[in-house]
Amino acid sequence: MTRSVRIRRAALAAGAATALAATLFTAAGAYADPAPADAPDIDVKAVKADLDQLQSIADANGGNRAHGQAGYKASVDFIKGKLDKAGFTTRIQEFDNNGAKGYNVIADWPGGDEGKTVMAGAHLDSVPAGPGINDNGSGSAGILEVALAVANSHLKPAKHLRFAWFGDEEDGMVGSRAYVDKLGADKSKIDSYLNFDMIGSPNPGYFVYDDDSRLEKVFKDWFATKKIATEKETEGDGRSDHASFKDAGIPVGGLFSGADYIKTEQQAKNWGGEAGKAFDACYHQSCDTSKNLDEKALDINTDAIAHAIWQLSS
Repeated sequence: MTRSVRIRRAALAAGAATALAATLFTAAGAYADPAPADAPDIDVKAVKADLDQLQSIADANGGNRAHGQAGYKASVDFIKGKLDKAGFTTRIQEFDNNGAKGYNVIADWPGGDEGKTVMAGAHLDSVPAGPGINDNGSGSAGILEVALAVANSHLKPAKHLRFAWFGDEEDGMVGSRAYVDKLGADKSKIDSYLNFDMIGSPNPGYFVYDDDSRLEKVFKDWFATKKIATEKETEGDGRSDHASFKDAGIPVGGLFSGADYIKTEQQAKNWGGEAGKAFDACYHQSCDTSKNLDEKALDINTDAIAHAIWQLSS
């Protein structure tokens, strides 16, 4: 954000030095930490390109990306490949459920205090009925592009950063429960877990998890600067991977754009869209394709994720 005359150059340099000193030096004469850098804008076209790839994977594998199916494993390979190339330390955590092997993708960004780890997660699997592009390709692609932005920015966070894509959420948060169960004493090292399950619903709402006031405030304040009304998220309580972390005593937060609940007149007034219709009429159906998205909601929510990651890890 560093954003022709020798004397003028000297004056500008002196002014910059004075401004820097004023920022770092408090009235009491003590030095303060600089404010965290602003998160970059996440290109929604990149998010949509990832979703197109997940759609192609489903199309090539029986129309879905469900636990135990080839489409899910191909989704894992796609996500891991992009993270490996970007410089993350990735690992695949295996678990078993319903006679099939499941997979979680865990990606760590080098550096930061591992005793204070900030996590962002999303479930990568779909239901067997369809490709699951909003549920939950949207959250998976959103945190993927935020992770890639961390790499592209060469971010040096004070807290450790970890991203996770969980398997078999649709059978009861199986993958995330397996992950949390294996943490053992390391549960205390998780500063916060942020969950993103459905962030591009075609008739969207803007819902913020209210499970932890500190994390809720990070998101609500950001939306307020954009003059976007928010509501407390209640539809997904206990129905997504944050429940696995919350049950273990880990602070959780997150965003949600709505599933099969019906948008009210007041919500339509606040957010646009159609009152009397579901936030996502294709929830858990074959029509949850790459056409089943609201680009504006996807863009806004992904930028909100980036803001939270930058702020919470500073």
